[in-house]
Amino acid sequence: MNGSRQYLIDDLSMKESWRLFKIMAELVDGFDSLSDIGPAVSIFGSARMTPDEPLYQLTEKLAGLLAKTGYTVITGGGPGLMEAANKGASAAGGTSVGLHIHLPFEQKYNQFLNLRCDFRYFFVRKVMFVKYAMAYVAMPGGFGTLDELFEALVLIQTHRIKPFPIILMGSDYWGGLVDWLKKEVITRKFLGEEDLDMFRVYDTPEEVVAFIKRHVII
Repeated sequence: MNGSRQYLIDDLSMKESWRLFKIMAELVDGFDSLSDIGPAVSIFGSARMTPDEPLYQLTEKLAGLLAKTGYTVITGGGPGLMEAANKGASAAGGTSVGLHIHLPFEQKYNQFLNLRCDFRYFFVRKVMFVKYAMAYVAMPGGFGTLDELFEALVLIQTHRIKPFPIILMGSDYWGGLVDWLKKEVITRKFLGEEDLDMFRVYDTPEEVVAFIKRHVII
């Protein structure tokens, strides 16, 4: 084998080995930082909402109600609906956690965090969301929100984690997805009808908090 090619392979292998240590460090740091946060609810949603939009205000209200009930609120720590949730929890005197991810376009963390963890790897961050949340609330959002939602549903469906409440907030937004799942996915037998019981769709913060309280006892 060409000597320079072998050197490149050896160099790549060394970099991959060191990457494992970085991953392990993120896991350890996350476990240490989040181990004492208490019963928590993760809230996901678009990073593109501004404070003057109704969805931002709705998310802020929801997080405030959760915090007043005694739940820690966990978000991705960024702008938009993540910021709204952290703001609502912090204003209500609750613990406001942000699991911040470093992205190529440098998404900034918001200013309403009592506790912040920083991650380079999405999959490590997902471990923290699942491990420390006792319920998920998916606000309207894009690929990131859908990714977190379906990750949790797959883990519950395959019995990799214990079932916990998953709520989709906003029937006007999520209704089309639910209809598609019923019409296409269940009809084609890619899912069973019972799989849709893994989540609920609600429209008001009060409904969401009441549902979580019934299933997550503090």
